Amino acid sequence: MNGTRLAVTMGDPAGIGPEIIAKACARLRPRLESGSLSLLIVGSVAAMRAVEGISGPIPEEIASGAANFSYPPLAILEAGPEREPIRTGVMSAEGGRLAYLAIEKAVGLAKTGAVAGIVTAPLNKEALNLAGYAYSGHTDMLADLTGARDSVMMLAHGDFRVSHVSTHVALAQVPSKLTEPRLRRVIQLTVEALRSLGIARPRLAIAALNPHAGEGGIFGREDIDVTTPVVASYASADFDVYGPVPGDTVFVKLRARQYDAVVAMYHDQGHVPVKLLGFNVDPVTGEWKALSGVNVTLGLPIIRTSVDHGTAFDIAGKGIANEDSLIEAIDFALQLAAARTA
Repeated sequence: MNGTRLAVTMGDPAGIGPEIIAKACARLRPRLESGSLSLLIVGSVAAMRAVEGISGPIPEEIASGAANFSYPPLAILEAGPEREPIRTGVMSAEGGRLAYLAIEKAVGLAKTGAVAGIVTAPLNKEALNLAGYAYSGHTDMLADLTGARDSVMMLAHGDFRVSHVSTHVALAQVPSKLTEPRLRRVIQLTVEALRSLGIARPRLAIAALNPHAGEGGIFGREDIDVTTPVVASYASADFDVYGPVPGDTVFVKLRARQYDAVVAMYHDQGHVPVKLLGFNVDPVTGEWKALSGVNVTLGLPIIRTSVDHGTAFDIAGKGIANEDSLIEAIDFALQLAAARTA
């Protein structure tokens, strides 16, 4: 009997993707063997063969794409033939091309129901663009491949959850991204995600864009003119919305569990607190030993979760990459999949 099947895309095969996938498979082996979980790795077969000493043998699969096909609990699907050798730790257009092809194949499988969702290892934006794919990352690529628009990025570290009004845009463009329709969209998708996680009455805080929520308009009127009336409109909703809450205190309150999630206005406002909590740093050497956290794309017709870190070319192939974030992303995808079928 097959458990819930997820596609795990390798990301850039020159990065730490193959290593963290192999380590995750080794740790998840009991669940794979028990039939409670099934994983299809999509990426470079050659890159996975190089790390099979960690994971154990992984059979190659020619996927039928059928939702009711009896798949092995763990297999790898070639994203595409390599046109030139991939060098571990070295950014290249070929690495970017294979990363794109892996996502393209995984999305196709998710759209047919052959997998319940996709979990993505990191890709490199520069390599992706060198390969001719003009995307700023996974989010806009997934929007194109699924036909979705106005999706939302949510980061999660345990019960510390942060959604974003804007992400990969220049700071100067952020105020124009805060509109009533966009803010309502982020609130709607965040509430739906929290309910998928079993929270019956979600509590959501909206972070202020400006210092002190604009200080009565002295530091800008966006929080007064856009956020305040939107928050007020949810007064009789079956969930609770607070704000605008000043950005220098809202995450302290989230950590104190006064809220279930925060809506951040821009990339760094939301990413910094999550990554500060997620990085496990050795106090003696100052080196980071592990990174926890999950990146979730809300508003897609398919489930997509991801690690919350990059390709780390500098440590690729050294055997020291940590798989915690990938395992958390797999577990998060399983929770979302279970909610969709409940």
